[in-house]
Amino acid sequence: MAELGSKGVTAGKIASNVQKKLTRAQEKVLQKLGKADETKDEQFEQCVQNFNKQLTEGTRLQKDLRTYLASVKAMHEASKKLNECLQEVYEPDWPGRDEANKIAENNDLLWMDYHQKLVDQALLTMDTYLGQFPDIKSRIAKRGRKLVDYDSARHHFESLQTAKKKDEAKIAKAEEELIKAQKVFEEMNVDLQEELPSLWNSRVGFYVNTFQSIAGLEENFHKEMSKLNQNLNDVLVSLEKQHGSNTFTVKAQPSDNTATKGNKSPSPPPDGSPAATPDIRVNHEQEQAGMTEPGATLPKSPSQPGEVSEVAGGTEPAAETQEPRETAASETTSSSLPAVVVENFSATVNGAMEGSSGVGRLDLPPGFMFKVQAQHDYTATDTDELQLKAGDVVLVIPFQNPEEQDEGWLMGIKESDWNQHKEVEKCQGVFPENFTERVQ
Repeated sequence: MAELGSKGVTAGKIASNVQKKLTRAQEKVLQKLGKADETKDEQFEQCVQNFNKQLTEGTRLQKDLRTYLASVKAMHEASKKLNECLQEVYEPDWPGRDEANKIAENNDLLWMDYHQKLVDQALLTMDTYLGQFPDIKSRIAKRGRKLVDYDSARHHFESLQTAKKKDEAKIAKAEEELIKAQKVFEEMNVDLQEELPSLWNSRVGFYVNTFQSIAGLEENFHKEMSKLNQNLNDVLVSLEKQHGSNTFTVKAQPSDNTATKGNKSPSPPPDGSPAATPDIRVNHEQEQAGMTEPGATLPKSPSQPGEVSEVAGGTEPAAETQEPRETAASETTSSSLPAVVVENFSATVNGAMEGSSGVGRLDLPPGFMFKVQAQHDYTATDTDELQLKAGDVVLVIPFQNPEEQDEGWLMGIKESDWNQHKEVEKCQGVFPENFTERVQ
């Protein structure tokens, strides 16, 4: 009998719950269709919005804090491995080995202490703060269900009162259910009306305490870590002083390899060969041929000063023989100069000849100075800028108005555009110098 009674109670409770769900579903449908009014509390709805926002922010903070702690732990492991490496390479007979090992141990303890304090003073506090939200959230949802029950009871009571044929017994029962539903709803509503604003206002103090704790722990950690690093530096300086003769010096490489290559002097020409290039010799011969008499004899090479003396002792006037002597002297001087000077002089003469004959640099824009290659992509932000991709070669030319040049910017033409169009005005543009590297 007791078992049957228990089954009856359970079945009755299930039936009651099913009936409540059906009644609530019908009430919501009627409210959505506009056939039944809905009790609304704008102030409470605002509190719910604040609650949801606060929960979202807190959840995000908890997630980011866990990420921060994971990073601290990863950094701890990396630092530990680095110190282990130092201990392995530190020879037993080197001074300061014990001090270095002690510093490594303290370093490891400091990281562990920092991580644990972050967990205790920040993460656990964060978990406690967020732990109150699930209960309040479930109570907000329950309050919503009780509000639907209250509206349903109210509408049922009103429909019985407005019916043509009134049943006083049903009206009395409906009124009793309405009072009961209203009481349950108001009790929950009053509690939440007090708790939600209080919870919303507590977020300020919580955020302040949390970030103050993190900042304070981080500040103290870096202070202690700075002391350990200074102690390690002192140990290493002492080691360096005792083994200073074996110190390995790192030599910096020049950033511009092309400029370095340009400064290297080529090997001087072998003895017996003309120091000047054929271009220089031909230029002097042309100049001499136009200024001497047909009977004059030119020196064969700068390495034959004896012939110059013979010419000077001939029947030619002194004014006419003076220039061959100067020519020979200048060529002899050129041969005695370092090769780099001869090379530059030759390039100047050749450049003049090329410019006068119109050959040699027809494939380059006027005023070409040097080439650069883009090391990074650059997106143009204005119509007068070049759009660059890594690897693009740019022919650098001077600004038409030097006053328009901004510091760190160059004027140039992409080599591909120049080869295709050969138009300076159409293809030129400015670009940042630090995105490129000089190649020529």
